[in-house]
Amino acid sequence: MLDLLQQTNTRKVVIIGPESTGKSTLTQQLAAHFHTSFADEYARVYLETLGRPYVQADLPLIAAGQLQLEEQAVARAKHGLTFLDTDLYVIKVWSENKYGVCDPAVLEQIARRRYDLYLLTDIDMLWVDDPLREHGAPEMRQYFFNIYLDLVQRSGTPFTIISGNPEQRLQQAIAVVNVL
Repeated sequence: MLDLLQQTNTRKVVIIGPESTGKSTLTQQLAAHFHTSFADEYARVYLETLGRPYVQADLPLIAAGQLQLEEQAVARAKHGLTFLDTDLYVIKVWSENKYGVCDPAVLEQIARRRYDLYLLTDIDMLWVDDPLREHGAPEMRQYFFNIYLDLVQRSGTPFTIISGNPEQRLQQAIAVVNVL
C-alpha cells in the first residue's frame, strides 16, 4: 500500500483523547472550517458492524483500517491540510489496557507515522453514553486523559489541550491550526 502519510507535504492534525470528549465533532468542524478532508475513527465503523464483542485479534485489523482512512484523507486534502479523528495511539492504549500488550505491527506503524499537531481533547465535557463506549467513570476518564497526555508529550509532536464548551473548543483549535 502506498504510504501517502510519509510521501506528502500535507499537514496532518490528529484529534486525540478519551472517549466522549468531542473528537469526532471537532474533527468534522475543523475540516469544514478549513474546507478540507478528514478521516473518521475507523474503530467505530468496524465495531458497529462486527456483531460481537471485539477481541484482541480485531485490533490490528482496526489499525489497518484507520491507516487506510488516513491515507484516503491525505489524498483528498485541500490547502495542504487534513484532520484525523484519532490515530494508532488509540489502538495502543486500548490494547494495553484491555490485554496488557500491543501488537508489534501496530507499534511499528506508530513509530513510522509522523504528524504535525495533536489536539488533545479534555474530559471537561459531559459523558454521553454509547454502546461502544466503555469507561465513563470520572476516574477512568482522568486515567485515560493522563495516558494520552503522556503519549503526546513524549511523541515530539506539538500538541495543545482543547477544553471548554464546543464553541470554545472549536475556536481554540482553529487558532492553533492557523499557527501551524
